[in-house]
Amino acid sequence: MAQELKDEPIVDVEQAFSKTELYIEQNKKSLLIILAAIIALAGGYYAYKYWYVAGEETKARTEMFKAEDYFAKDSLDKAINGDGVAIGFTQIADDYSITPSGNLAQYYLGICYLKKGKFEDAIEHLKAFDSNDQVVGPVATGAIGDANMELGKTDEAIIFYLKAAEQNTNKFTAPIYLKKAAMANEDKGNFAEAIKLYERIKNEFAETMEGKEMDKYIARAKALGNL
Repeated sequence: MAQELKDEPIVDVEQAFSKTELYIEQNKKSLLIILAAIIALAGGYYAYKYWYVAGEETKARTEMFKAEDYFAKDSLDKAINGDGVAIGFTQIADDYSITPSGNLAQYYLGICYLKKGKFEDAIEHLKAFDSNDQVVGPVATGAIGDANMELGKTDEAIIFYLKAAEQNTNKFTAPIYLKKAAMANEDKGNFAEAIKLYERIKNEFAETMEGKEMDKYIARAKALGNL
């Protein structure tokens, strides 16, 4: 044991610190440049995020007002393209893509195109939209399901309906999209799967409007599927 201890290298702490001090002294200029670069990058990031992006967001919100007004009035072409004076959601999404309002414009575009029957365009813009909101996020995902359903892509529609339901299992959106997924399964003749989803709505969302009407949907699916 004593022999093992003798063989172990002995660290000279003072010498180690001396070498570190020497390295810092010899590379002081390079280290200061690196430090300055780090500070500049951090400062640039905060300036970009809290000054430039914030300023762009203020402008974007102002530009959005008229487009949202046209959307509310169902003037979809003007909401999308503007009216010659005020810009529409398309330009807002392009010009202010780094801002929350630019992101929201993608959602509006998706819904506009869905209403106009341009389902591929609707899917494109809804997929470009990103939201953690417990209602708007699932609605956007569910709208992708609606667009796929209109295109006859029932399997894709079911995927997005279920994704919308699981995105936030609140009592407002989850039962709606579970029901849509169940009905899409019925369209495919998958009555057993439809019944499972109807029963889930009945059990997990009994207090909702959808939950209260599930018995008749379950009975219908069982009758149609001879189950």
